[in-house]
Amino acid sequence: MEYRGFKYGTLLTVLVVLVGIYYRNSENPLQKRLAAVLEGLQKVESSNHENSIKPKVAVGYGICTDVFIDAKHLLRYSSKVGKPEHFDEIRTDTELLKSFAYYFRHGAAAERYMPNGALFDKLVAKARSFTSSYSTIGGNAAVMAFRFAKEGCNVVLAAKMTPDLKQMIPESIKVIGGEVKRDDIHLILEYKRGEVWGPYTSARANRYIIHNDANNPTISSLEEFDKILPEYKPDLLVVSGLQMMDNYPFPEGVRRLRLLKVKDQMISQPKTTKIHFEMASFAEENLLLELTELVIPFADSLGMNEQEVANLYNAMYYGNISLVADSNPRVATVLDQMRTIFKLIRRNGKSIENSRELTRIHVHTLAYQAILNVKSSSWKNTMSAAAKASLTANRHVCGSNDVDLQKATLIMDDSFSTSLKSGKRIPLNLENPVSCWDEILKVDENNVAVEVCVAPVLVCTQASQTAGGGDNISSAGLVPQI
Repeated sequence: MEYRGFKYGTLLTVLVVLVGIYYRNSENPLQKRLAAVLEGLQKVESSNHENSIKPKVAVGYGICTDVFIDAKHLLRYSSKVGKPEHFDEIRTDTELLKSFAYYFRHGAAAERYMPNGALFDKLVAKARSFTSSYSTIGGNAAVMAFRFAKEGCNVVLAAKMTPDLKQMIPESIKVIGGEVKRDDIHLILEYKRGEVWGPYTSARANRYIIHNDANNPTISSLEEFDKILPEYKPDLLVVSGLQMMDNYPFPEGVRRLRLLKVKDQMISQPKTTKIHFEMASFAEENLLLELTELVIPFADSLGMNEQEVANLYNAMYYGNISLVADSNPRVATVLDQMRTIFKLIRRNGKSIENSRELTRIHVHTLAYQAILNVKSSSWKNTMSAAAKASLTANRHVCGSNDVDLQKATLIMDDSFSTSLKSGKRIPLNLENPVSCWDEILKVDENNVAVEVCVAPVLVCTQASQTAGGGDNISSAGLVPQI
């Protein structure tokens, strides 16, 4: 067939070429934009010259085996799910489905205790029956220890584990805590952005975790950890994994006694040792309020994601908790929450014996990293830390040391406000993507000078894994600042 001198096949070929050129050209601006941001972040990241002396980091508490599975393989939507519902702990199949729906629809991370050991073991066995499932070493402390070691630090990890699991720990990490007969297991149910489960569509890639831990909730490695800290003299002590206490069936008063032990350990550290507390998903109001009394006042630094900063803000400002929050909050919203938390903790600490003055907060979100530092503190390289945290977010979630721009996008706005109330507008500079500025925060009668840095994240569009993202990001961001 011919059409005005052209054969149909020739015309079709020309159309295909023209369409290809159109799409190639339409993608070029985005690719150039991403490339500029990547180059800018890498330049800032590399501007931090490494110390010849490796920082000494001590990380507590706990370890587990993470079993990963696509949530849609293990959990099938059915009419019995009904209305999504929150449960403090998961006792039945139906409660699991309802709870998963509750968090999935918001794209919110969650971690819940399952007291029914038989049901938990059944779910783990079913997950492992899929060829797509896989297992890794997990737990906040262990994941953070691995990242610190990867970034060139000397690391001590407080955790109890079986001899088999200990053989999988790199020699560069010294393990303190003792042995157990059975390792704790965490079942990681992952899902991708835009995934559909019944009538719900996930707003972002995330994970839902269930566990039946016996060792981690009791912080069983704490006493052995205590013995080596005076001799080790770490530059940084990291307190993490305390969310495993959430809704665990402790005898009356036992959990508080364990938290008092954590407090004593934090207080016993010299001022030369910085202390960082890594937040996590807390569903039990009493536990979070206990942490604001017994742990948070004794930390120099806090790390958390967008869900956790909203949760801590509500707990400290209103006295309650928020189970889910905006999965992609505006920069101004998060910065205001950080300022309020900073002021409340500093103000409350004045009446708490042996408290430390909070000097650093790092909030890691899907779209950006935000770090607030007191300018007179010993934390350094804030801009470099924000860039490193941002790049680590992509590297971890995409499962690659190199950032592949074909698997990345920017979801942070072209500009952002520094506050919901009379904030200044800051445009995103592609060549210098990390924005930093100074502020004065008034705490009672004192003016505290702080530096704030915000870095965009090249969001991984083909997530390899989401679990452990926050732990890797927080650790990577701490390294340039120690």
